Amino acid sequence: MSKILITGAAGLIGGEVCARLVAAGHRVTALVHRNPEVRGNDGARVSVFEEQACDIRQERLGLDESTFARLARDTDLVVHCAATIRFDLTDEDYAAVNTQGTANVLALAEAGGAGLLQVSTAYVCGKRDGEIREDDPLPTAGFANGYEKSKAAAERLVRASQVDWAIARPAITLGEYATGRIRQFDAIYLAFKLIAEGRIRLVPAGANATLNFVPVDHVAGGIVALVANWEKARGGTYHLVSSEPLPMVDFAKGIGGVEGLHEPTLVDPQAFDHASLPPLERRLHGRVSALYASYFERDPRFDDSRFRSVTGLASQPADTAYLRRLIDFCVSEGFLPTASAMAT
Repeated sequence: MSKILITGAAGLIGGEVCARLVAAGHRVTALVHRNPEVRGNDGARVSVFEEQACDIRQERLGLDESTFARLARDTDLVVHCAATIRFDLTDEDYAAVNTQGTANVLALAEAGGAGLLQVSTAYVCGKRDGEIREDDPLPTAGFANGYEKSKAAAERLVRASQVDWAIARPAITLGEYATGRIRQFDAIYLAFKLIAEGRIRLVPAGANATLNFVPVDHVAGGIVALVANWEKARGGTYHLVSSEPLPMVDFAKGIGGVEGLHEPTLVDPQAFDHASLPPLERRLHGRVSALYASYFERDPRFDDSRFRSVTGLASQPADTAYLRRLIDFCVSEGFLPTASAMAT
């Protein structure tokens, strides 16, 4: 049994990681922020060893000296899941949470001699297309948004630190592979909803663009597998991604193939005129879909050879069958409308 500290333990990935680590017999300390409840993706509360409220933006994570020292002393490994994943913040906000927050978490690991598994994003590659290898040099420019830039900066801090480290890079994390189940609908799900309901009808998309949708169970299971194989994993970077991404054309057709939902029209980004949209669609595009526009235009192909070698795990393709399970779950939970509701 290891003593593991999880930041962002109330989040989607952090909560499921906590559930799996507890089930594996580890002593888990959960660091939370505003939401004190640690839940797995099934919604069940997780019986962690300790829950501790903190603020990673602050020195000592906002903890008093004795609590900070105790946590540092009693931790073998930190799994740093805490981050803001919003795409509408300022550079200062991203730096405070994703970059300086990582520096503050590193200080705790360094104080106690613990290792650190940093949860980053596959999209620190920036706007590159084609093959993206796990050991490719980390770019310093060319990012699509402040989120990607801040996560790359956090990775650089981790690599320069004195702790034993590893970096896990999930792609676009969505519902479980077999069922589509997800505990909370946020981030790209909000754009997905507006598109499926026909409130956003035109989507700028590259001719060969793909979406690397990866199930939350593969991401959380992969993180736990890296913990279990820490001696082999440390010092490495690992892609937690689908084996085959979903082409944007299949994404659009998959939505349109469900009764009551609307297939978006994909348009050349160079020809897309935001100002020509109807007023409501223009506002919705600016507030939500434009935030994710770059992900609809790219075709990165993430190689996960090192991850598969270290953990023995392999992901599944993000195909149209998986997309349909995601949609069916959204409908069953009332997040997306049924055909009868759309007809009224």
